[in-house]
Amino acid sequence: MHPFTLLFVGLLGVYTGIRLWLSLRQSYHVRANRNQVPSDFVTVISLEHHQKAADYTIAKGQIERIAVIWSVTILGWWTYGGGLTFLYATVSALAFDTATATILLLIGWYLVRTVLALPLRLYRTFSIDAQFGFNRTTPLVFARDRLIGLLVAIGIGVPMIWVVVWLFTLTGSWWWVWAWAFVTLAQLLGMWLYPVVIAPLFNRFTPLVDGAFYQVARTLLDQTGFAQSKVFVMDASRRSALANAYFTGFGRNKRVVFYDTLLEKLTPNQAAAVLAHEIGHYTHRDILKIIAASTVMTLVGFAIMAWLIVQPWFLPALGIGARGLGPALLTCILIAPVFTFVFNPIQSAWSRAIEFAADAFAVQYTSADDMSGALIAIYRDNAGTLTPDSLYAAVYYSHPPASERIHHMRTVTPS
Repeated sequence: MHPFTLLFVGLLGVYTGIRLWLSLRQSYHVRANRNQVPSDFVTVISLEHHQKAADYTIAKGQIERIAVIWSVTILGWWTYGGGLTFLYATVSALAFDTATATILLLIGWYLVRTVLALPLRLYRTFSIDAQFGFNRTTPLVFARDRLIGLLVAIGIGVPMIWVVVWLFTLTGSWWWVWAWAFVTLAQLLGMWLYPVVIAPLFNRFTPLVDGAFYQVARTLLDQTGFAQSKVFVMDASRRSALANAYFTGFGRNKRVVFYDTLLEKLTPNQAAAVLAHEIGHYTHRDILKIIAASTVMTLVGFAIMAWLIVQPWFLPALGIGARGLGPALLTCILIAPVFTFVFNPIQSAWSRAIEFAADAFAVQYTSADDMSGALIAIYRDNAGTLTPDSLYAAVYYSHPPASERIHHMRTVTPS
């Protein structure tokens, strides 16, 4: 048995075991604290809401563990089970050159991946979310979203794959540098266009121009220098009762987006605090920081991939009988999560630090009471657990737990 086979199988076992163990820890910890509201929230969160959040978290955990086992099973089928080898042999018979074969291989894989993920997605939407009163989408809208997402992915992915293959054949051993540069530019263009081209394919975005929240927001926008025309409301209520807000884009296409469900649940001052938090992300250039970090990681990934795909042992060690750029690229995509999972805690910790900083910015322009009130409302109405397992949160949470965020906001001294 090749050493790389032993390495991959061993890491896959560890990767699977840790994910299942963390998920079980989360469920056990939430269940153990189900019947007692944390002391910091006892006056603002009812026991009924707390128990609903616990039950929702436990239900999602069950789906999470099924998804882990299912994804690892599928990965085994793609590699040692001969799935990738069979698919490449099939598409190669239809293709007249390497570029076409590679494009068909990746499209075929994406289609199979989408279909295999569909049962769990359907169950999560129409069973779990419906049971807890969050789902508002219809089967028709669900199908439409999946179809549009598929067409967008293919429409963007096919030209990118073709260019990468072209660079591979044209630029020799340094193809990966050119491919990295192209992919980076394409990602930047995609992030810039997303708010104004892609997102509107799924939802309607209306500029914030009136209402009680707008009157409060105008003062905040003037103080922070954020353009009033860059605040939008999204019709999230068409699909879900869950509430959220986010900052997206950069340059002329930057914007803050509020779910309409969120504005229904917050007071104008609380909504203004959330707006200040999102403006904090813009002021701190968080999007650009994330882009810079992603660019560096992508370069490292391309360098490793370029080395792997020329190693004669790489594909055989994973049970793959096919040869060529297409199978090698797809194999790297398939196995990457197993090798990069170790970086999850680092990425999550950085993300939480970014959120802490945005909270600190928010309380400079609004109040800790309004920001914490908004946060409590979001957790309550989204059935977010207030008692997560600390280790699970350290690995997966991109936002700090509610108690930590509120404590941090109340200890920040506005400058």
